[in-house]
Amino acid sequence: MKIYIVSGLGADFKVLERLEFPKHCEVVFIDWLIPEKNEPFSAYVERMAEKIDASEPFYLLGYSFGGLIVQEINKLKPAAKVVILGSIKSDKEKSKFIKTGEITKIPRIIPVGFFNDRAANIYSVVRKMFDPKNPRILQYFRVRDSYYLKWSVEKVSEWKFEENPDVIQILGDRDIVFPVKNSKPNYVVKGGTHLFPATKYKEVSKILNEIFK
Repeated sequence: MKIYIVSGLGADFKVLERLEFPKHCEVVFIDWLIPEKNEPFSAYVERMAEKIDASEPFYLLGYSFGGLIVQEINKLKPAAKVVILGSIKSDKEKSKFIKTGEITKIPRIIPVGFFNDRAANIYSVVRKMFDPKNPRILQYFRVRDSYYLKWSVEKVSEWKFEENPDVIQILGDRDIVFPVKNSKPNYVVKGGTHLFPATKYKEVSKILNEIFK
């Protein structure tokens, strides 16, 4: 059984590289695509879904923003199971910070230049707030295309979605990006910041092996 995986906003798969899956599962990573100018979110999701072979059963797993994407993909190509790590199941679970962006439309008016390579480095350093003790923080956020970063921030703030009760949600209890208090996750990783798939990989691997057994 294939597990198609989408990582987090601006992140490559290093944040997930230490996770262990059941031996009967084949892991397939779906790389982030750079959105086309003025591309509708639905069209982008369709392009992300092209790599998935829906002629046979498969699983979907998404981390952070990737969790939003796999839930959208699931509407086009239904999976046997959908698992999200450090992500939300509906717009009702957004943090106050993200909701503020949605209401004020600030992400839309921030110039693309703010997300250029130099700013992207600053952005990555700021993300140390999510896990200040992790010395590898800068290694996880490598997708630095400025248009992609601006577009992604906009889409997270604008995202509207009705909860699918079949989606399996795993959150860290110290995640300030998607606070556990706003959700009713199936699993909670103790001591887990937003980077818990990397820092608590043994606990997460145990959960994933239980889910995909």
